[in-house]
Amino acid sequence: MTPISKPRISQRIGSIAESATLAVDAKAKALKAAGENVIGFGAGEPDFPTPQHIVDAAVAACRDEKNHRYTPAGGLPELREAIAVKTKRDSGFDCGPANVLVTNGGKHAVFTAFAVLCDPGDEVLCPAPYWTTYPEAITLAGGVPVVITTDEESGFRVSVEQLEAARTPRTKVLLFVSPDNPSGAVYPPEEVEAIGRWAVDNGVWVVTDEIYEHLVYPPNEFTSMPVLVPELADTCLILNGVAKTYAMTGWRVGWMIGPKDVTTAAANFQSHATSNVANVSQRAALAAVSGDLEAVAMMRSAFERRGRTMHRMLNDIPGVTCLEPQGAFYCFPSFEGLLGREFDGRPVDSTLELAAVILDKAKVAMVPGEAFGSPGYMRLSFALGDEDLVVGVGRLQELFA
Repeated sequence: MTPISKPRISQRIGSIAESATLAVDAKAKALKAAGENVIGFGAGEPDFPTPQHIVDAAVAACRDEKNHRYTPAGGLPELREAIAVKTKRDSGFDCGPANVLVTNGGKHAVFTAFAVLCDPGDEVLCPAPYWTTYPEAITLAGGVPVVITTDEESGFRVSVEQLEAARTPRTKVLLFVSPDNPSGAVYPPEEVEAIGRWAVDNGVWVVTDEIYEHLVYPPNEFTSMPVLVPELADTCLILNGVAKTYAMTGWRVGWMIGPKDVTTAAANFQSHATSNVANVSQRAALAAVSGDLEAVAMMRSAFERRGRTMHRMLNDIPGVTCLEPQGAFYCFPSFEGLLGREFDGRPVDSTLELAAVILDKAKVAMVPGEAFGSPGYMRLSFALGDEDLVVGVGRLQELFA
């Protein structure tokens, strides 16, 4: 019998798209390594070092033999307790250590959340623009992302009316992100509450990603949906981590907060997938969430200054419009006014093509809106030095003068 030819890579894994943000960052770094003077706006990570007291805690943890062994799959008990205390302090949401699952970074929390909630065919309402990982995580978990488009006119915020129009009998989850990556939008409290009440009334779970909770610029304010709508707590998962707030993207510690039955099931899943998060990283995270927010305030001040500079300079480019970022560390300008033109004889009809022209001609790397479900826009991170920021956007001004 002739064996049936089978694909080398499974359909499930083969269908995953490469992370566009990491791909742009990797390309920029490769060009730099080759001697090109590239300025990269692609990376979504703080350019500051991890605060010293956190590093010191990690060094001490390396020398402590108890951290050389397996620990509980759901996280160190003292870290889960500290995360519960920190959550109450920072957002007002009351939970206990049993409601906390420590994960291998925020991305792991995202995947775990959808894996534990979605059965095949369950629909997840996913407002666009969205972070590139969300639809992939939903699909891998067997869910179906239902994209709801927002734009500059709505401030990149989805409305209750849009959510209701997209809801079907298969709708199980709403993905909610504020402050938002990539748009920098922050929902005002009254909108957060209205969306939360809609979810409760319609039996829809909410997965709310609060990773940028401390990066909000006045007069905007962060609010946690289950705090404003307490009835939501039993059907809500909160995702967070140390990466953005404490400049710890490489340490890989995130967490998921939810009802005890969900976190127990997720811990069982994690026990087979990864076991515990690296103990040294957990000890560093414990120092981070247990400490003060002085370093966070310094970084937030720098990001606010840079965001305003980038916003002003982008709006000085003819054909580009940009809302002022309200949170996170991204601008998400529209480049639609520059599409449909030729650059050096190359027709440019999409921001995907325009990003390639910009990298080739101006040596500036940024992520096209297609990666976020919003063609016509680009994401530029302002988590880089002030001088590089001004030089990089200045190159765009020269290119499109």
